[in-house]
Amino acid sequence: MRKAMWVAAAAGVVLLVAGCGAEGGADKGGSSSAGSASTGGSGEGGSGSEKLDADAVSKQLTEAATEAGFTQDASGEQVPAELKDCMVSWTADGEKAADPKKSYADTVSTLAGGGWTEARSFEQSGSQIKTLKKSTWQLQASNHSAGPLKLVMFIATDTGPECAAVIAENNAKNKTSS
Repeated sequence: MRKAMWVAAAAGVVLLVAGCGAEGGADKGGSSSAGSASTGGSGEGGSGSEKLDADAVSKQLTEAATEAGFTQDASGEQVPAELKDCMVSWTADGEKAADPKKSYADTVSTLAGGGWTEARSFEQSGSQIKTLKKSTWQLQASNHSAGPLKLVMFIATDTGPECAAVIAENNAKNKTSS
């Protein structure tokens, strides 16, 4: 149950960050092109932009991460059943990767080559967090492998209105049941 609440909270943070960036705020360079691409892909069919679903995002993420040298950590955060269509969580087994930092960079690079655009990047104390966007999806790629704990996670959330409503409802339900 704690994992489900954590994943739902993470989804809320991803949506909050997505909402803040969509207001024309602090993003510099590339934000207008990322916004245009996501806007075009979020409508009924988009103009040449594919509408992704959770299975397609999971497949792209799994292929990029395993090609980069990661194996999935089966004990990683699991997405609650009610959010399966709106969220994908993929935790790398950082201990098994020969060079987690390189594998993280290679995963992000492969995703960028597959049409994901970088919206934000943050680095502090050896940790890296990158936000990538494609269609209505936003992906938080986190690398915290510089210290003794080798944690590398990828959490993708569909920021479209249907999923935003489902995630908000799930977060409210978990908040009242705590």
